[in-house]
Amino acid sequence: MADHDVCTILDERLYFATLRSKPRNTTSCHYFCVDDEFIYENFYADFGPLNLAMLYRYCNKVNKKLKSSSLAKKRLIHYTSYDGRKRANSAYLIGCYAIICHRKTVDEVTRPLGSLAPPFLTFRDASCGPPTYPLNLYHCFSAIYKALLHGFLDFSKFSVEEYEHFEKVENGDFNWIVPGKFLAFAGPHDRSRIENGYPLHAPDSYFSYFKAHNVTTVVRLNKRMYEARKFTDAGFEHRDLFFPDGSNPSENILRRFLTIAETADGALAVHCKGNTHCPQ
Repeated sequence: MADHDVCTILDERLYFATLRSKPRNTTSCHYFCVDDEFIYENFYADFGPLNLAMLYRYCNKVNKKLKSSSLAKKRLIHYTSYDGRKRANSAYLIGCYAIICHRKTVDEVTRPLGSLAPPFLTFRDASCGPPTYPLNLYHCFSAIYKALLHGFLDFSKFSVEEYEHFEKVENGDFNWIVPGKFLAFAGPHDRSRIENGYPLHAPDSYFSYFKAHNVTTVVRLNKRMYEARKFTDAGFEHRDLFFPDGSNPSENILRRFLTIAETADGALAVHCKGNTHCPQ
């Protein structure tokens, strides 16, 4: 492998490489690839980064390899292909792993990955048009680092089964952005039904989970698809902060949202038109 094809993540133990063909394991090196194991489900033109469940499973996978007695004397090389999208997601996984499991800093992870050629693709929003804000690996690593620092991400308390269950559209399409404070969920409809093969959920579909997890306030960011009283009659606060789907909220809406968040008795459940891709 050329120097520009491989970099060191953990000295003498873990490496990241971009290869054009599947390599053979040797007496000193163990190769593994997750390109076809962890696959991003796109909304429109988006292609990553991979979700927390996949990151969690990747971390467990690498930890198991590092602790394996049969691999104790081998260098572990996570390799990926030159498919730009898979390559960016693989770099995201191994970089986040080093931050989460080995307490590496953002710069300590970004520096070696940044030495590789070609440059990594930047992630983009879930829309069809040209992206207006390129999201690079440094941004992703910084987010993971800050989430760890402030206790928003803790894999020792993370339920991957619950995450994977509720992220499915048929089970509500929601997940916690900040555990115990902000939950993003798919926009409810007037009644539960299947429309063009796509499950739509009425407000009462969420009541039991919300009450069990101290969600006290629902914030709607899109135009009305259900009556707010369906939530208020069930004991929830309901607030409307409408702005066009896919756009940025105004300064006034941001301030109103912060006021709601800071004065709510419990957690906020926030939704836009379709799902949790809305800007929050």
